[in-house]
Amino acid sequence: MIRARRALLLGLAGGLAGLATLYGRAPRSASAPPPSPESLHVRDVLSGEAAGFARAEGPRAFRFPADHGPHPEYRSEWWYFTGNLRGPDGRPFGFQLTLFRFALVADPPARASAWSARQVYMGHLAVTDPAAGRFRAFERFSREALGMAGARGDPPRVWLEDWVFEGRGDSGFAISAFAGDVGVDLSLRSAKPPVLQGEAGLSQKSGEAGNASYYYSCTRMEAQGSLRAGGPPVPVTGLVWMDREWGTSALGPGQVGWDWLALQLDDGHDLMVYRLRRADGTLDPHSSGTLVAPDGAARTLSAGEVAFDVLGEWRSPRDGTRYPARWRLRVPSEGLELEVRPLLADQELHLSVRYWEGAVEVTGSRAGHPVQGRGYVELTGYGGSGRVDAGG
Repeated sequence: MIRARRALLLGLAGGLAGLATLYGRAPRSASAPPPSPESLHVRDVLSGEAAGFARAEGPRAFRFPADHGPHPEYRSEWWYFTGNLRGPDGRPFGFQLTLFRFALVADPPARASAWSARQVYMGHLAVTDPAAGRFRAFERFSREALGMAGARGDPPRVWLEDWVFEGRGDSGFAISAFAGDVGVDLSLRSAKPPVLQGEAGLSQKSGEAGNASYYYSCTRMEAQGSLRAGGPPVPVTGLVWMDREWGTSALGPGQVGWDWLALQLDDGHDLMVYRLRRADGTLDPHSSGTLVAPDGAARTLSAGEVAFDVLGEWRSPRDGTRYPARWRLRVPSEGLELEVRPLLADQELHLSVRYWEGAVEVTGSRAGHPVQGRGYVELTGYGGSGRVDAGG
């Protein structure tokens, strides 16, 4: 996923936490949308004061496992997990867990209150149960005060109350998050080394200097543990994708949203494509992608190397927003042609910011040989105009 999208969510979280700090109260945890009649649009919240924060303006050296931990000199960052799992009987499930950090100000004034904090955290948790036709999503906010939320780096650990990510050595991780009878508790082992996205880990989002992030992915993590989808725990195994991104500013003028696809194929290849969309429905040239071979070798794909066709659409029953709902991807230089279909049509998160993110299945071919796979797709910025035509 293009993870600059996370700033849009965190901008809202920062505003809520800032008000709570002012009045000396902690923001509540939430497993349902706030009482606002409308969610914010990506254009409304992917902005903010960048003065005093570091900017992603050139390549840097990445160090693991240290970079799994926080980078507080940047305004925002996120730890992002999506996965396709199966129970003992082969029943499929999908899940998303995202933990976001957002700095309220670069140089906070001294405050006597124990509730005061420079950082606010937000989490999104969602579970897809295609067999039951159910998708459930939850949201939570807290500040970095009194141990309610935080992040550290040695060993890496990020927490938002009892939603937790922690590192276990160079390639091992654990995640746990529940909202009532929905959630996951998983041990993860990365089968490939981290992949640096963009230019050696610098992911440029628009033409303006500093509108970029540092971005890497663990594209194939073997998972085992348990999942709850509205009932008792189910033992599960499967594959998880982790994205890590941090920066200070993102979208430029004219950009309204993105489509992000992360696909794991049964021949061992992994494919990430993100497509930045402009207000006129065209594709922004800063769109990009990465193809990761079974041995972990990665090749960056430019916007022109990926042909992308929307084959259908889905209309939200909540407000009529139209999203693309089936896709054909072609990478001619790799002999790759894929069709991507959601496991469940309605995987829309109608939280502080509305977006569609869900589990998908993949069929197609590579170099003339059939392939299948699973993955996740994220779609943002479709409210308002409802355009679904950014093909190419």
